[in-house]
Amino acid sequence: MNILLNNCAVIISGNSWQPGIGDPTILGWLTVFSYFLTAFCCFKCGHKNRRDSWIWWVTGLFLLLLGINKQLDLQSLFTVIAKNIAIEQNWYEQRRSVQKNFIIGLITIVFASFMFFIQGMGRKVKQFILPLFGVVFLLTFIIIRAASFHHVDQLLGWQLAGFRLNWLLELGGISCVAIAAIKQICKTRR
Repeated sequence: MNILLNNCAVIISGNSWQPGIGDPTILGWLTVFSYFLTAFCCFKCGHKNRRDSWIWWVTGLFLLLLGINKQLDLQSLFTVIAKNIAIEQNWYEQRRSVQKNFIIGLITIVFASFMFFIQGMGRKVKQFILPLFGVVFLLTFIIIRAASFHHVDQLLGWQLAGFRLNWLLELGGISCVAIAAIKQICKTRR
């Protein structure tokens, strides 16, 4: 696989990816702002809550990276690289089954990790169930989007009251974490 860097564009065997604004719409920027604001709230929780600070710091870092990725569109780079690997290794025609197995495998890993964290938290699970649910929801959504599974893309393009389903799913995951962080901030102020 040939990778060339040309004026900040990554060119891989004829396909290219270039960093830029991935979603320049108002809702795209609102989503990025939501990621950053929620990350800030998580960092504030991590600073205030010494016992469980690592949970909030990791969650905040995760959301910060997702906010940056939202506009850089790094999953497109992943798709270009995966497509070229499939072409070079002669399995591009079977990509749908590979995508399906990729999605199933990653969702299984995310679900297993979620269950592991729930078990490890013991009695604290009630306190962190909402942010964990939000993070797992975001991970699952991002995994599905990154795989670019055609039928899933059609589903995510479905609209409800003028809003695309992918907007509702992504903002829903962010909202779960934001609500939990704001509750924790209010709780520590008392």
